[in-house]
Amino acid sequence: MENNKQPNIVFIMSDDHAAHAMSCYGSKINTTPNLDRIADEGMRFDNCFCTNSICAPSRATILTGLYNHENGVKTLGDNFDSRQPTIQRILGENGYQTALIGKWHLGHGGHHDPADFDYWNIFPGQGDYHDPVMIEIGEEKKVKGYATDLVTDISIDWIKNRDVNRPFMLMCHHKAPHRPWDPDERHAHLYEDVDIPEPETFHDDYSGKASAAKEATMRIDRDLRVRDVKAEPPEGLSQKELKSWYYQRYIKDYLRCVASVDYNVGRILDYLDEAGLTEDTIIVYTSDQGFFLGDHGWYDKRFMYEESLRMPFIIRYPRAIKAGSVTKDFALNVDFPETFLDYAGIEIPSHMQGRSLRPVLEGKTPEDWQTSMYYRYWEHLSVEHKVGAHYGIRTHKYKLIYYYGEALGNADAIDEQRTPEWELFDLDKDPYEMCNVYNDPNYTEKIEVLKKELYRLKAEVRDYE
Repeated sequence: MENNKQPNIVFIMSDDHAAHAMSCYGSKINTTPNLDRIADEGMRFDNCFCTNSICAPSRATILTGLYNHENGVKTLGDNFDSRQPTIQRILGENGYQTALIGKWHLGHGGHHDPADFDYWNIFPGQGDYHDPVMIEIGEEKKVKGYATDLVTDISIDWIKNRDVNRPFMLMCHHKAPHRPWDPDERHAHLYEDVDIPEPETFHDDYSGKASAAKEATMRIDRDLRVRDVKAEPPEGLSQKELKSWYYQRYIKDYLRCVASVDYNVGRILDYLDEAGLTEDTIIVYTSDQGFFLGDHGWYDKRFMYEESLRMPFIIRYPRAIKAGSVTKDFALNVDFPETFLDYAGIEIPSHMQGRSLRPVLEGKTPEDWQTSMYYRYWEHLSVEHKVGAHYGIRTHKYKLIYYYGEALGNADAIDEQRTPEWELFDLDKDPYEMCNVYNDPNYTEKIEVLKKELYRLKAEVRDYE
């Protein structure tokens, strides 16, 4: 077949799957053999980051190639306006068949439902793990089964029933491993007889960090609910023992949900092989953001700290990507749609704010490739997690974060003022971000350089608020 054939695109995205819970990223706590197949047969990005570590905003960015102040979804309280240009609309206008199956989480009704997909079948809101309600092109119905299996079943059926004479893009969006971490029967007893290692930063006391770290309500030992861990804690435990008990209950169910995702990714890979589609298909596995797996004593995400900021991103396309490739070049979720359009041979709209990853994927990283990235979390002090709004810059060696202390009128945010604070982390010396060196005089000149670059990036993406 000719090499300029438009590729099929299978975009598999889970929810809250941290890269450090994947064996291809060196996980110390689990193995993911099917996900590793994608990395082994394609490229693994070690520095892929989200521009806002929370579900709906990241999804809106991936659909539009725009930062959240441009696509209108800054927080969980903002619904997506499906009338704006999206990757599925552009691909559809250029001959592609498109489908979205699974988690949408960008609003319902009016102009908030999925648009410009030939087929869509989604969970309302967050959806349920077991026997979920699904909305199939506007029609709501209860479906028997486990969410991760169902999304995969429907995805494979859609590929089977497509028009074989046209390329396709399938967005296969899993609910797992999002809270409340309900495993399937197949993996319910996984890890039953083992203790999962606790992370290096499990007992972080937040000394020296900004007040936002101390104030956040997502601590393993204090903020998890009985619904999360499925049991009341035993009596008579010390505070340290109780924290470990909560961690084991949380992380095992989280990893069981991940195991189901890995199993079902294997089903899709096997189907592509059986159907003779592997050579002509770009397959991506990612998550909408990272997640704290006990790191800094937390669950959840939102912060610009590494475990939350970093997204897994592995991609295989035998026609163009060398097997077993690894890159430390930066990639952002805002770059994803541009990459797909580039491979499809479709002109990238000038309004999109990302950049195609194709040169990096093919081992030809441009000299002017990004070496710094801009991040902004808008949802100031939300009721559930109380993480302060902040923006910042990450380079290969440093991270500078500014907690600006106000909501700026955004939805799902509490309009409480906080004293602005800065954090600086030297990632070479302190990869776990335990030591804020913002007030260290040895970094004064570096801070000036980083602030200048931060505000250059802020203006470049047109974030003027």
